[in-house]
Amino acid sequence: MKSTTMTSVEILAYYRQISTEVFTVVDLETTGGLGSRDRIIEISVLQATLKGGIQHLLTDLINPQIQIPQQIVRFTGISQPMVENVASSDKILPNYLPLLQTGILTAHNFKFDYSFLQAEYSRFGIDFKPHAQLCTVELSRLLLSHLPSRSLPNLVKYYGFNVGKSHRAESDAIACWLLLEKLLIQIQTSDDAEILNLIGQQWLSLKDIAIILQLPLSNVESLLANAAIKSRLSNYRQIKLYQRGSVEKLVEEIGQESKKEITEQLLFPL
Repeated sequence: MKSTTMTSVEILAYYRQISTEVFTVVDLETTGGLGSRDRIIEISVLQATLKGGIQHLLTDLINPQIQIPQQIVRFTGISQPMVENVASSDKILPNYLPLLQTGILTAHNFKFDYSFLQAEYSRFGIDFKPHAQLCTVELSRLLLSHLPSRSLPNLVKYYGFNVGKSHRAESDAIACWLLLEKLLIQIQTSDDAEILNLIGQQWLSLKDIAIILQLPLSNVESLLANAAIKSRLSNYRQIKLYQRGSVEKLVEEIGQESKKEITEQLLFPL
């Protein structure tokens, strides 16, 4: 589910709907940042529900059969001697497949972990695809846009989660679940107006807004500038971002017919 293609009301309804589901949380430690090139050195998977908490937890070191770079050793604390005498991914990862293919597969920065799982399983002939997915980075951007950072270690500090050392798979998987649990309970128990106000503070790109407004991307920037929508520059992405709440208010104001008129005016100015 990509929240940037949905309205705030749709997002709220979606997360309330899935809050009763089983969540399968995965965290990986790897030799680098590219699933196609680098390898997994540790995996942890847990399954949990809001009602029952953590029900299953499985963790393994994995022999990557390549050298672990020193910066990764410093980052994770996982050294070459720690993985030399453990099994490789083709022996360990098949044991995780039943867990990974049930529930809503969840990770903090989902794309990263998913790219490694896809690459590793493809090496022994398995086309890995979860039936549903959730990214807690994305959920954090919706409800915690006021924080300067939504990295997992910083959110662990923010909430005071007692999970042990960051950048180890089991600690981070548990932290990811505790974060998801806290945010879903907040969505379940808070008034609609409170959650919608938080979601409205999310920052969206022009591409995201074009999808929400159902207008050509070439027209959106002029429309937002004319409407004086609050914006800021993303230091990381070096693009202009606009606040969701203001954009959705604009949608309400212009209405479907007005959108057509504005598009014509932008395409065919007097």
